[in-house]
Amino acid sequence: MTEDPLERIEREEREKKNRNGSLKTATIILAVAALALGGALAWIWSQKSSLVNELEGEKAELTQQLLNLQSDFETLNSDYESINSQLDTSREQVALLIDKLSKTEATNRAKIRQYEKELGTLRSIMRGYIVQIDSLNTLNKRLTADAAAARKEAAESRQANENLTRQVENLSGQVAAGSVVKARGLHLEAYNGSDRATDRSSRVTYFVATLSLVANEIAEHGPIRVYVRVKDPNGNVILNSSSTDFTVGGETMTASASREVDYEGQDVEMSIYIKEVGELGKGIYTAEAYTEKTFLGRSELMLR
Repeated sequence: MTEDPLERIEREEREKKNRNGSLKTATIILAVAALALGGALAWIWSQKSSLVNELEGEKAELTQQLLNLQSDFETLNSDYESINSQLDTSREQVALLIDKLSKTEATNRAKIRQYEKELGTLRSIMRGYIVQIDSLNTLNKRLTADAAAARKEAAESRQANENLTRQVENLSGQVAAGSVVKARGLHLEAYNGSDRATDRSSRVTYFVATLSLVANEIAEHGPIRVYVRVKDPNGNVILNSSSTDFTVGGETMTASASREVDYEGQDVEMSIYIKEVGELGKGIYTAEAYTEKTFLGRSELMLR
């Protein structure tokens, strides 16, 4: 059946209008989608920029904290060589960490967190140094005060010993003053287990007292025993298996050690070993030497 021309024209116009409407609708939809996508991209870029700025701020703050710690380490010092050596090592670690941080991107959050942990460790180390230095300074002051007190006590003890010497000399009237054997150069030394001299109380294993009996032709010749009393900082005589009692000027005393030599009126140099000294403390140790007729001398040794 043949379509009426007028109806065909009307139909084509309707179809054209429908196509134009669909195209306009699609255009609007695409325009809205483009605007939405642009807005989303703009929001994402804004968020990224904000995050980057935040990370850059964190890096800058961490850098400043490291610089402050570096300054603190530079001003920290001590009078102890071992601590100064450790401080130098820590200063190098701080400088290295600052250099590594400067070469690291702020967006590398794993590295930034790692450096923050290292910063915390270095701060703990610095606090440890401060406590250690303060403790050592306090100990040094206390030891200085103890040494001063020990010297004062030693001076008082010296005076007491001088008085004792005078008493002994007065009581030895049986022998003329000129015939008494005397000594010079009494010296007390401490040694460690390797037979080396030491002034550290914790390393001492024995003492050696050395002295010289002075030549005296009119003194009685023959065997003569010299007694050594070593006193700790509290005035207690150090005793061991070699300890022995002796009497001088009518007073009985205990010697830490003794030795007999053959005296023929000439100078005699001798050493007396005081072993089995046990655990020793810090302070001034005193050595006194006697024969059964006289007081020979006194010496001091400071152990730290």
